[in-house]
Amino acid sequence: MDERRSSELGKRVSRGAVIGAVFLMATSAIGPGFITQTATFTAGMGAAFAFAILASVLIDVAVQLNVWRMITSSGRRAGDLANRAIPFSGHFIAVLVVMGGLAFNIGNIAGGGLGLNALLGIDPKVGGLLTGLLAIVLFLIKKAGRVMDVVLVVLGVGMIVMTVVVAVVSQPPVGEALKQTIVPDQLNFATITTIVGGTVGGYITYAGAHRYLDSGLVGPRHSRTVMRSATNGIVVTAIMRYVLFLAVLGVVASGVALDVSGQAANPAGQAFGAVLGQAGIRIFGAIFWAAALSSVIGAAYTSATFLSTFSRKVSGGWALQLATVGFIAVSLAVYLVIGTAPAALLVFVGGFNGLILPVGLTVFMYIGWFRPDLLGVDRYPRWLLIPGTLVTALTWYMGSVSVGPIFDFLSTSG
Repeated sequence: MDERRSSELGKRVSRGAVIGAVFLMATSAIGPGFITQTATFTAGMGAAFAFAILASVLIDVAVQLNVWRMITSSGRRAGDLANRAIPFSGHFIAVLVVMGGLAFNIGNIAGGGLGLNALLGIDPKVGGLLTGLLAIVLFLIKKAGRVMDVVLVVLGVGMIVMTVVVAVVSQPPVGEALKQTIVPDQLNFATITTIVGGTVGGYITYAGAHRYLDSGLVGPRHSRTVMRSATNGIVVTAIMRYVLFLAVLGVVASGVALDVSGQAANPAGQAFGAVLGQAGIRIFGAIFWAAALSSVIGAAYTSATFLSTFSRKVSGGWALQLATVGFIAVSLAVYLVIGTAPAALLVFVGGFNGLILPVGLTVFMYIGWFRPDLLGVDRYPRWLLIPGTLVTALTWYMGSVSVGPIFDFLSTSG
């Protein structure tokens, strides 16, 4: 009886970790950065931004399927796996991810400030402070992992439902959007790099896979289950991205001009308010704040897991929780002293993480081509390697031509 109860408990824990991994990837990919980026770029590009959405989804597929499969097959976190393939490459990736995660988390806390500003009318700085403090409290709870999983699922479902409602009410020009998804009027690599970075760059690349390791379903024999879970996460994020784009496009196409600059600018909030009125702004504020909180959790947790590359003591338990809390505290402190407009910051961090994305991908593609033994197989699937390699080359190119424009986003403040 005890063995059966223990087995059932283990299955529930594994199932919770798997669902948590899917929603950790999904909510990280559709956090406040992506929402603000979508509103900002749709206001400037209109229906042509649909192509960037499509590009981000295709890149997401190639990146996430490879990363999830490699990390779970090896049973090791990204930094450790990279180090075994190329000495010290894992340390280098860890430094980049932690730097990118810090930048992203500052933006996520800024997003929390924007959300509470729309919901309650309080100052964005105060809202950011409250968001950061709540995230810290959640991680100090004894069963932080289970709490994180439940919070991510609830917040993720709420975001999807609200966005679908706005997309239906705003009546976007769907035909034009579909046309420009394939044949856009304009092509902007800085925009694509930024939206890719905001949905799959930096820590987001590894968030779901690292959480999946906690399920214990690791090794090559679980690859089919892993791929199904990764695909579910990708489908959820793809639908959410396009629906959010349509919601904002409907507002922009109706002639509403969105303010994308200024210290308290919240273009996505304006779009929701234009559709649902004052009540819409309040409801959006709650959803946007929820997206920010879930992303703060995802960025801090994933970045903290990379610290185990430098010290085994941070591989789990209270050490990992305290490292996560420390990461949030540093992010919060930096946010409180900087003067960059929150909306501009949320756009910039996506671009920054898009710039560091190809570094980790290059190492992972090397592992797939030349070190499949680290993954417990003799030959890694070519149907994953070939698109993964092509996407790696594409992200290197996009990053090289987008550095200047991405850093220019920081000057977009009022």
